[in-house]
Amino acid sequence: MEPLLLTKREKRKLASQYADLCLTCGTCAGGCPVTGVDGLDVRKCVRLALLGMDQEVIDSKFPWVCTLCGRCEHACPMNIDLLALLRSARGKRAREQVPGVLHKGVEQCLKSGNNVGIPKEDFLFLLEDLGVELAEELPGFEVPVDKKGAKYLFTINSKEPFGEPEDMMFWWRILYAAKESWTTTSENWEGVNWGLFTGDDESMKEIVGRIVKNYKDLECEYLVLPE
Repeated sequence: MEPLLLTKREKRKLASQYADLCLTCGTCAGGCPVTGVDGLDVRKCVRLALLGMDQEVIDSKFPWVCTLCGRCEHACPMNIDLLALLRSARGKRAREQVPGVLHKGVEQCLKSGNNVGIPKEDFLFLLEDLGVELAEELPGFEVPVDKKGAKYLFTINSKEPFGEPEDMMFWWRILYAAKESWTTTSENWEGVNWGLFTGDDESMKEIVGRIVKNYKDLECEYLVLPE
């Protein structure tokens, strides 16, 4: 690799190792479901980054409506790592300017162990209450919490205990019918990592690390994220 090319790549804020191979063919943009948002498409984002106009991409809405589905990257004839570029644009956005409640959810998860800040006592009360209700249908059922040696450790999408608690019963019924050994945890049970979505790698790693610690401490065989 030529030293000059390496220097250009090192100086580029938005991560994309092979962006300078772009042919501007537009194949990436052709299959993208959000092409045109803020007047941008994936191809234009690459060109802006190559021209040193990173901030225009970072400040735009485009990286946030992008679903990171990967269709652009799959179609690219030069195999450019387009998803890395778009996700890094999210990571470069000032945290107070992250759209919606995403960053607030990250902060709340780091603080309380879930994205919506459900207190531990309320969460455990809910699980017990739902377990009692389901036991009327499934004799002997109870929601296992912090059960050491369970085969499966389940995380939970916080939207369920927060607003749709009955939804958890669907997969509880399956586990009961299958006679599987499983558990969830009393702390750090959140299964949706908004650090991933916001480009906040440090927070993402911390949240993942807490889940893995639960998995190891409880000596489970499998980790399941129902989300």
